[in-house]
Amino acid sequence: MKRVYCLYRVSTKGQVEKDDIPMQRIACREFADSKGWLISEEFVKKGISGFKISAEEREAMQIIKKDAILQKFDILLVFMFDRLGRRDDETPFVVEWFVKNGIEVWSVVEGEQRFENHVDKLMNYIRFWQSSGESIKTSIRTKTRLEQLIKEGRFRGGTAPYGYKLCKMGRMNKRNHEVNELQIDDEKAAVVSEIFSLYNSGEMGMHGIASYLTNKGIRSSRENHWHSCSIRTILMNKTYIGILKSGEVFSECIESIRIIDDDTFYLAQEMLSRNRIVKPTGSRPSKLKARVLCADLLYCSHCCGKMGITSNNKTSTRRDGTVKEYNRIRYICVNKR
Repeated sequence: MKRVYCLYRVSTKGQVEKDDIPMQRIACREFADSKGWLISEEFVKKGISGFKISAEEREAMQIIKKDAILQKFDILLVFMFDRLGRRDDETPFVVEWFVKNGIEVWSVVEGEQRFENHVDKLMNYIRFWQSSGESIKTSIRTKTRLEQLIKEGRFRGGTAPYGYKLCKMGRMNKRNHEVNELQIDDEKAAVVSEIFSLYNSGEMGMHGIASYLTNKGIRSSRENHWHSCSIRTILMNKTYIGILKSGEVFSECIESIRIIDDDTFYLAQEMLSRNRIVKPTGSRPSKLKARVLCADLLYCSHCCGKMGITSNNKTSTRRDGTVKEYNRIRYICVNKR
């Protein structure tokens, strides 16, 4: 009896909610039973794009390939071949790799993929070239529709920015489902206004505002501690002046969702563009800054916080008995993240 590994995959959370995985599982099990095969392992991947995510980055695929080398199974079975991936420059060669390593690759819908002649190789490539093209077309349609929604002044979906909540207001989509709209959350909107006020006044930088809000007991949108990168995101978000965005497309100003006036918002943008944090009057520049090249210019790529400067003195004894002193200066993230 041939041993079978089954792979089930859906690209989006919407497909998960539609129970596409159980449908694939039932079809594969019935197909294996009809062939007299034994399913020894089943792998499930939810919300993983076969076009955007390489096979090398998908954990399940790597496990299956390792087991193929060890000859732990004889057949790789999927509902359709595009469950293996949709990249025309990669997936055809993944399928060919399995066959070359003695593993039969089957689809419930399309049958077995063979490589007995050049026609088989051509058909294998054409199949995934077509799947790749369908993914590109879907991406273009989705992008175009989202841009149209923004131009119409409608929320494109997803998580509401801090300061807003999602509410049903009677608007229906093409599937006759009621969709969410943005509405100002008065309590959080007051926090947004305070963030802009503190930053524009020069009283605090982004890290200081994050610490201030955390110490005050105010939680972020994820109910976690605040970080400077979250403050930066708020300061740069045009939604707070009533403008929605999708890619490079912006809506007209929607006054019903405005929290910040234009002058306040663009003052913050000007200060951000200077790549500096306004310091309180009377502060003295660090002596170390005169000895480094990038003082006040570097930011942490992890949390967007300022890179500070630190030094440590060190002595070392040479073989000839002489002592050498070092004063090492280095950049560190002020958030210590």
